[in-house]
Amino acid sequence: MKKLVTLVILSSALFAAEAQAANELVKAFTVLAVGLGLGIAALGGAVGMGNTAAATIAATARNPSIGSSLMKTMFLSLALIEAQVIYSLVIGLVLLYGNPLL
Repeated sequence: MKKLVTLVILSSALFAAEAQAANELVKAFTVLAVGLGLGIAALGGAVGMGNTAAATIAATARNPSIGSSLMKTMFLSLALIEAQVIYSLVIGLVLLYGNPLL
């Protein structure tokens, strides 16, 4: 009976150590995923903002009388593009500090 109790205690300690190693692995991959996700979101936002500004400048050069209207539309578009990057940041912070996978 003592051997069985000792076996149960030792096996529970080994499983706890294995679970701790798995948690550390999940944390490490979460940091990598958040970094990669934020990098891709920032890159996409930068490309989108650049395209928006280029299109606005080209349209203003073709028709200067609607420049103010285009600027308003451009600033609205830039705000929406930046909001998507901020959403990615919020999701990344949730994964880093309130990880639902653990």
